[in-house]
Amino acid sequence: MEKNSNNQELEHKELVGEAQSVGDVDGQSQNNEAFTEHAEQDLDIQGNVPDTQVDNGDTNKPVSEGSERTEQTGESQSTASTASDEQDQHRSEEEERLTIPEVLPVLPLKETVVYPFSVQPLGVGQERSIRLIDDVMRGDRLVALVAQKTAEVEQAGPDEIFKVGTVARVGRMFRMPDGTLQIAVQGLERVEIGEFTQEKPYLMAHVTLKPDTQEEDNETEAIKRNVVSYFQRMVALVQTMPEGVAAAALNLEEARQVVYVIATFVPMELELRQGLLELDSVREKLLQLSSYLTHELEILELGKRIQNQAQEEMGKVQREYLLREQLKAIQRELGEESEEQATVNELRRKIDEAKMSEEALKEANRELSRLEKLPTASPEYSIIRTYLELLVSLPWSKSTGEKIDVPHARQVLDQDHYDLEKIKERILEYLAVRRLKEDRKAEEQERARERAKLEDGVETETIRSTQPLRSREVERVINREPILCFVGPPGVGKTSLGQSIARALGRKFARMSLGGIRDEAEIRGHRRTYIGAMPGRILQTLRRVDTNDPVVMLDEVDKVGADWRGDPSSALLEVLDPEQNYNFRDNYLDLPFDLSKVMFIATANALEPIPAPLRDRMEILELSGYTEEQKLHIARNYLLPKQLESNGLNKDELTIDDAALRRIARDYTREAGVRNLEREVGSLCRKVARQISEGKPGPVHITAENLSEYLGRQRFFEEAAERIDRPGIATGLVWTPVGGEIIFIEAATMPSKEERLILTGQLGDVMKESATAALSYVRSNALALGLPANVFEGQNVHIHVPAGAIPKDGPSAGVTMVTVLVSLASGRKVRSDVAMTGEITLRGKVMPIGGIKEKVLAAYRSGIRTIIMPKKNELDLMEDLPKELREHMNFVFTTDIRQVLDAALEPVADHSEKSHANGNGTARPRRRKGEKAVAKA
Repeated sequence: MEKNSNNQELEHKELVGEAQSVGDVDGQSQNNEAFTEHAEQDLDIQGNVPDTQVDNGDTNKPVSEGSERTEQTGESQSTASTASDEQDQHRSEEEERLTIPEVLPVLPLKETVVYPFSVQPLGVGQERSIRLIDDVMRGDRLVALVAQKTAEVEQAGPDEIFKVGTVARVGRMFRMPDGTLQIAVQGLERVEIGEFTQEKPYLMAHVTLKPDTQEEDNETEAIKRNVVSYFQRMVALVQTMPEGVAAAALNLEEARQVVYVIATFVPMELELRQGLLELDSVREKLLQLSSYLTHELEILELGKRIQNQAQEEMGKVQREYLLREQLKAIQRELGEESEEQATVNELRRKIDEAKMSEEALKEANRELSRLEKLPTASPEYSIIRTYLELLVSLPWSKSTGEKIDVPHARQVLDQDHYDLEKIKERILEYLAVRRLKEDRKAEEQERARERAKLEDGVETETIRSTQPLRSREVERVINREPILCFVGPPGVGKTSLGQSIARALGRKFARMSLGGIRDEAEIRGHRRTYIGAMPGRILQTLRRVDTNDPVVMLDEVDKVGADWRGDPSSALLEVLDPEQNYNFRDNYLDLPFDLSKVMFIATANALEPIPAPLRDRMEILELSGYTEEQKLHIARNYLLPKQLESNGLNKDELTIDDAALRRIARDYTREAGVRNLEREVGSLCRKVARQISEGKPGPVHITAENLSEYLGRQRFFEEAAERIDRPGIATGLVWTPVGGEIIFIEAATMPSKEERLILTGQLGDVMKESATAALSYVRSNALALGLPANVFEGQNVHIHVPAGAIPKDGPSAGVTMVTVLVSLASGRKVRSDVAMTGEITLRGKVMPIGGIKEKVLAAYRSGIRTIIMPKKNELDLMEDLPKELREHMNFVFTTDIRQVLDAALEPVADHSEKSHANGNGTARPRRRKGEKAVAKA
């Protein structure tokens, strides 16, 4: 047993020698291992603590001789020897009962709790604490160590410290050169701080021993073993723990010693440490310590597992690298080709076959040499490989255009489209010029070859050396493609025209939708420095069609947006400029690519949203819409055969006469194009297909009379004649991006002390100015117009344009507003079969406007056959409007507003019986005497 005791003693010395906890006294934290070793020589390291008792006598009574010996050999370790009989006998012989004074000096500690059985070095720096230690060292060396509630307090008072602490013996003291002290203390027993007897020069208080309640049952033993087991596992996971601590804890027998020894070495928060000290029951201490160790073990084991996984991954990568290198060496020995080398060789072969430009070939070879030197695991490997794959997939020299045949092109355009003669003529002109240039170039090359045969070798060599440069320049001029832009409402055939052009040229057709694009990189691409970079849509389209001379349709070019990411329309300037696009540079490719062979065709619904520089690069071809006769031919020759085939019908199973087709175009669709017309024809085909599938006999013949049985009720009516039923209403014509429309402008007057002009119907600024000018003209020329001089005096004039949810703007409603005001003032109604358009001046002149064809078609669709328009638009009308439509319409060309009024207003004789009624249903003559209006623009 004595041998075992000596072993425990040695282990206990190791435990204390390795202690790393440092007590903070008065803000100073020290950790001096050398000092701790010296201090242990003055402390008892037998692993036992003598019994203590409070001295109720003289507080200055010195400790006994046995106590003095205990001072030199008091317990400083957390490892206890076994509770054998020999140890009890040895303890009884060497130790006497220790007396604890009733009043002890109190030393506050910062962020530190000293437990019984523990030895800790402390640093003392405050003046009062230094004086306390000096006084203690001259006496019994006993001091009460109590933790502060917060470390921010420099000199803690009675309210800033906890009420439970540990009485400890100061083992050794060293004075440092800076005046501070280094001490080593040994915890003896728990004490409770009572009433303080003094606060200066240092704290002193009554203390009461609080021995722990030790339970000796199986449950306590089981908890103790679990705590020891957890601690051993923690020591294995934490490398900073002193060696031998786990073995020393395993040899401890008393549960109380296990708690304090393990709590000394386990890192815990101050509140948890203090709470552990304040618990009276050893079992409760073990339970709390067990719960804490369980939680810490879970965190440590999880961290260890993550670390092991990371190490395994690193090891796996290293093993794979070594295996790859070994595989490469084996393949080199066997003469076999690795996967990486096969990829490089395949890219090299494609580079040779791509027939790139000189600059592109140089860049491709440079990137390929970089790729050979990079490992496949490198992030840059995939970037370079993707870039090279793009280079070799671009059609640098692949062309599919056939020899141009102008008669064949004419035949193709006529097959695909009805009418559109102006558009077809422009396309055929382009094709004819291109064919002529190619023929002349071939003749010139033939003559050059003949001249070369007659010249000597030196001259021939000279000609050959300069010929490639000349050829490239001449070829670029010859291949200069015009940029056509088809502008018109939806459904007029803009996209199908592009497809027909591609078919006539024998080229591939590609469509790029630009509607809603706001990022410039969509056109130019992203730079390769960005993650996920890719080329722009132009190069992607060329790679998809695999040719460098396709017909590319840029659809909805007027709907390109712009925001903080750039302006895509600016990027299109280089793409659509024939003088620049032969050297187009994509941000991702970063090499010049020739786009001069590409035939770009743009489409738009309106010209106004297109930026002026971009519009300047394009040749505008307007498609205004179709007349009723044109729609009849399109439906008969194009739409009906297409829908019969789409719905699985034979030609003889469904027949539609011309009257039914006209009624569909007039009563069921009202549009500039033919898209809705095709939908209605398709609806007829589907209903007939359903009848045949249900077993009903055929064929089906649809006429104007039975059309409603298939398409339902009529959707549009010619209501112009019905709307104008009183003075103060006129029919105007407007242009919209989806075709022309008719509008009704109404006017009314109300008596008012404050004369003003009221405008409603969501009018734009230009239309509001037209209304103001119209009112000013009527009032200033009232007598000349046959109106009272004080017309609209004392009245508010209200001009309203129905359909207020639709924005309206433009100057072409000026003549209509003048007509409405004159009609309201004179009581004469405007003719129901007349529509008008034109801009006015304050002198009464009628100025020309735009959108003539769209407006005329809108009037014709609404059943109006007489149109009043400016004289200067007569040539536009004769050029744009089909002949058959001009024959059915009556046009009145005017230069002065009086001509408009003479043609638009009903004759005075027709109005004689109704001269006492105005547009508001009230007597006109009485109100007209004092009429006057003040327009507020």
